[in-house]
Amino acid sequence: MKIIKDLFKIEKKPRKGLLAVEWVIMGYLLLTTLLVLFTFTKLPHPEALLWGRFRVVMLTLAMWVVYRLVPCRVTHFCRIGVQMLLLSWWYPDTYELNRIFPNLDHHFAAYEQWLCGCQPALLFAQAITHPVFSELMHLGYSSYYSLIGLVTLFAFFFRYKEFDRTVFMILVSFFIYYVIFVLLPVTGPQYYYQAVGIESIAAGVFPDLGHYFATHQEALTMPGWNDGFFYQIVENAHTAGERPTAAFPSSHVGVTTILMFLAWRLRSKWLFWGMMPLYVLMCFATVYIQAHYVVDVIGGWVSAIVIYGVLHFLWGKICAIKK
Repeated sequence: MKIIKDLFKIEKKPRKGLLAVEWVIMGYLLLTTLLVLFTFTKLPHPEALLWGRFRVVMLTLAMWVVYRLVPCRVTHFCRIGVQMLLLSWWYPDTYELNRIFPNLDHHFAAYEQWLCGCQPALLFAQAITHPVFSELMHLGYSSYYSLIGLVTLFAFFFRYKEFDRTVFMILVSFFIYYVIFVLLPVTGPQYYYQAVGIESIAAGVFPDLGHYFATHQEALTMPGWNDGFFYQIVENAHTAGERPTAAFPSSHVGVTTILMFLAWRLRSKWLFWGMMPLYVLMCFATVYIQAHYVVDVIGGWVSAIVIYGVLHFLWGKICAIKK
């Protein structure tokens, strides 16, 4: 009963303005709005992009009003929850913006060949075809949003003083990756291999496709046991919202690495070690299902360390200013 009372208890010192994370999101919205305006004639549906951004602003302000009317933990959580749900809208939006730039997959496939001497995304699923292994890979990949929700809810219910910091780290890291995805158009193996042809990829031929993906979204059939439960979850998610975008660095690897840092920071051994098997599966699965090159995974690890360090520093500054 005490937990329920705490959820609806009116805060003595409610937050007056936008949350730090909401300001960052508004900054991303402004940045991408300017990009839409400057490239207006090159975009297929610029009006829809602008209208979508207007709705995000209105929804953010509406949630602020709700919180100000009833300033408690529940309405605070709802403000954050809305922004997390909007991530699924922002992700395909990166494709609408980055397809005005020429594709860069030929560089990354060449880096992959130089680093590994082959294309692991092409060979991994061919080398291990057992249904159990396939399901483990797709389980790892499909756990992405579940892990985000788990860390967020754990911080909210059991480490409330760390809640704002936790969601700041999660959401801002997403928008940092989205900026990279807009400016660095890399589609990943599932799209690039399909466009070039498997025979050319196997022969080490990686042509420059220019603006091909501005008008093409065909992808390879996802490898693995296609009757598997977790295979179907990933397949349905890809069908619903996947686009030829967001390959480098791997935000799946980057964000889940940041989640591991946060789980450790939240001082919960069961949370950290409970997430570890899914995190390991995630890192392998991104290559297995042909969503990413190995260099994308490495980029995810490196970027996660940098982003976490920078955001940790910024959060300290934000807290110091509030005091």
